[in-house]
Amino acid sequence: MTQSPDAQFHGAQQYVLDPELASIVNISMKLEMPLLLKGEPGTGKTMLAHAIAETLSMPLIILNVKSSMKLVEALYQYDTLTRLNDSRFGDSTRNVSDIDEYIKMGKIGQAFCADQRTVLLIDEIDKADTDFQDDMLDVLDQMQFDIIETDKTVTAKHRPVIIITSNAKKDLSDPFLGRCNFHHIAFPDPKMMRKIIRVHFQDLDNKLAENAISAFYSLREIDGIEKKPATRELINWIRALNADPDFRARDLVKGSMPFLGVLFKKSPDYERAKQMTARRKLF
Repeated sequence: MTQSPDAQFHGAQQYVLDPELASIVNISMKLEMPLLLKGEPGTGKTMLAHAIAETLSMPLIILNVKSSMKLVEALYQYDTLTRLNDSRFGDSTRNVSDIDEYIKMGKIGQAFCADQRTVLLIDEIDKADTDFQDDMLDVLDQMQFDIIETDKTVTAKHRPVIIITSNAKKDLSDPFLGRCNFHHIAFPDPKMMRKIIRVHFQDLDNKLAENAISAFYSLREIDGIEKKPATRELINWIRALNADPDFRARDLVKGSMPFLGVLFKKSPDYERAKQMTARRKLF
């Protein structure tokens, strides 16, 4: 089934969407422009692409950008080694004289060749160099690319919904920014976080939810933390607290913070949080 360009995204079962983000997603789909999302890790940039694909019944294709990646890898790969082995040993069912037999589509190529409209997630574009970024957008603007080895042009059957994420570790070029719609996903405030937690835990005790969220935000404010816990860490922490038969929600108010290793994944952060919670218990 081909998805209509007028399809609207209003959120998913486990993705709480604010009105501003909903608007920019839908206008990007309407204008058929890439949507660039920035925000700290854990704000839901990647999960948004999953939610769009799920809600609009589109296949999701994910290009995980690496620092050493060349654009051609995202478009297609020519498997010269397999062709050489097939020609030497002669035991393949493929026609070694036909180069097309040894062309494999990369993630962008797969999105272009799909029989229905897809969601193409280009994850962590800031890892790539400027040439990769700008050349990639040329391809996405034109919706086609050339396969040099066969002198053929691959043209997109359907223009994908393109979601591009950045953790802002490196500046993106002005031409790149100028060809995308942009939205910064701020870290959820406590009110939004309550909505997110309710989506994941329909039967969660109110006191546990409130105390856990309050403790979570205070832990994020500890000075010197390198990697602050994100929404997924809070969700996993609540799961851990809820699963412990000896845990009581009121213990959080008294400064008891079990399972800090669920929230903090770096040793210095963990030790700093542990020291802070130990001092709290003294008062």
